[in-house]
Parts: sequence; structure tokens; C-alpha cells
Amino acid sequence: MLSFLVPMPAQDIIEKLKDSGLTGRGGAGFQIWKKWQAVIDAESSQKYVIANGAEGEPGVFKDDYVLDKKAKELITGIKIAMETINASEAYIYLNQEFFKKYQKPLLKLIGKDKIHLFEKPEGYIAGEETTLLNAIEGKRLIPRLRPPYPTTCGLYGSPTLINNLETFYQVALIAEDKYFGERLYSIGGDAPKPGVFELSEKIIIKEILEKSKNLPAFDFFVQIGGGASGEVLNSTQLEKPLSGTGSIIIYNLKKTDLKKLLNYWIEFFAKESCGQCVPCREGTYRLRELFQQNKQDWSKIGDLLFVLEQTSFCALGGSVPTPILSFYKNIKEASDI
Repeated sequence: MLSFLVPMPAQDIIEKLKDSGLTGRGGAGFQIWKKWQAVIDAESSQKYVIANGAEGEPGVFKDDYVLDKKAKELITGIKIAMETINASEAYIYLNQEFFKKYQKPLLKLIGKDKIHLFEKPEGYIAGEETTLLNAIEGKRLIPRLRPPYPTTCGLYGSPTLINNLETFYQVALIAEDKYFGERLYSIGGDAPKPGVFELSEKIIIKEILEKSKNLPAFDFFVQIGGGASGEVLNSTQLEKPLSGTGSIIIYNLKKTDLKKLLNYWIEFFAKESCGQCVPCREGTYRLRELFQQNKQDWSKIGDLLFVLEQTSFCALGGSVPTPILSFYKNIKEASDI
């Protein structure tokens, strides 16, 4: 048995996860109990747990909060996962900033248990869940073809449970009957009081801003789900819950250079593409060319965005249309920029 952990039958944990309704906090929103059950059901003598703390999406900073304020619960959640799926080892996959900042306190909490810290290589794509498997194995930093999924064929070909840091923090609360349907929200940009807030996952975006005292008095718009791949909404579209990574970036409508912001998104995707698949590699490059022209050819741009969304190998290329199309639909007409 792992140190400082009272054992609980695997099915009891699964039932608790099921009853809680907990979904993954890394962005996909998949029901946690189903992923855990899939790893339990996979037949193998070797299984792994990976806590993904890459946090490479701009404007998302809740993992930093977990590592700083909730590290004990994080480690507890990882240990619960190891016991539940019968994993012999676990990894905490951290970006370079987090690795340097939290290595010593985490090692102290881990003690002699087989939980390893791994420093993420540079690059956005290195945080993708199958790319991080390649990183740990010392292979090329590109996404893997799925299926098979990591739950059946993950690290070193073995069943592997991969969850976000916040997810493991919430698991620890669930195990101790201290989970009350809350989640972490990172609020930044031109927010009056930027920070991380723990609030109900069922409240709408407007309420999140109100309860955190971040509802601006100025004209604004927001980007939810991350500062690159997130959806852009105007101030009248906040009557819905916030899922995914729980990120809200506030932009002052009068002070934000809209063309500069749009170009930032396009440059980000072009730079971070791993180059493995043609739609993403060539599509982001061509998008950058088209947006550098004085007048945009929206017939070509529309075709590129469609191909990126439908045929990209991983979520990086598939998410390119989200900020661009929602920006033009909700904030600025194409003819005005």
C-alpha cells in the first residue's frame, strides 16, 4: 500500500466518481469514472498514472494554483488513482517553470512512493496527452494515432491513466466526501481582480465574473477555454456555464488592438504546429499568409478553416477555427478589419 493512504476498494472509488459527476478538467470534459474504469478493465501486469501539468494554453493558470495551494491533495489524488487501477508507478508531468518552482516541495510530499517528476520539453504540442507519452519515452514529440487510446495502450505500451492536475485534486476531495460540485476558474487579461477562483461548476459565466468581482464596468468581450484555442464571446453572451479548462480572459473592447489579437492567435498556431500532418502544417502557414494581405480572401480562409477542423491529426489544428470564427461572428465583422 502507498504511504499515508487508507485503502479503499476500487469499485467504491468508481462509484464515488460516478455519483460526483466529475468530468476531466483538462479540456475534454470526459466523465472521469469511465476513463478510470477503462484502465481497470484493461488486462496488463503493468499500469501507469500520469498527472498532466503541462498547462501550455495561454491564459490558463489553475495548475499553478493547485501546485502552490493544493499540492497535498494533488498527491493524495494520484495515490488514490494508483491504488484504484493497480498502477506500479506514476508521473507528474510539469512544464519547465513548474518543474523548477515546485520540484523540491513535491518530492518532499511524495516521499518514497514511486511517483516521478518529469520536466516537459518546450512546445505547446508536448502537453497533448499522447505526445507526453512520447516525451517520457524519449521519442519524437508528435501526437499518436488513436485508437488505441492511452487507457489500453499508453506509456511503454501499457494501460495508462492520464488526467489534469485539478482532476486529481478533485478526486482527493471526492474520496473524503468534501467535493461539492465546484471547480477552479482562472480569470485574467483585463480582469479587475485576476486570479484563480473555486466556484460551482453549474453557474453561468456572468455569475462567475460577478462572484469573483470581475464583471467589468467597461465595454468588454471574453475568450473562454484558453487564450489561443478558446471561443470568443461578447458581453451579451455570458448566460451559459463554462466547461473545459475553466479559463476566462477579459479584453477591454476599446483598448484592445483587435487586428493584433487576431494575428497573435494565427502566429501561435503556426509556431506551435508540430508539422506532422499536412492540414495543420500547411494550413496554419497559409492562414498566416492570407491574413497578412491587405484584404482577406474569405473564400480561401473558410476552406482552410474547414479542412483544419475536419482533418487535423490532433486538437491543435482542429481548434484553429474556434477563436477566428467566433471572433468575427461575435465581435468584429470581417469587412471591418
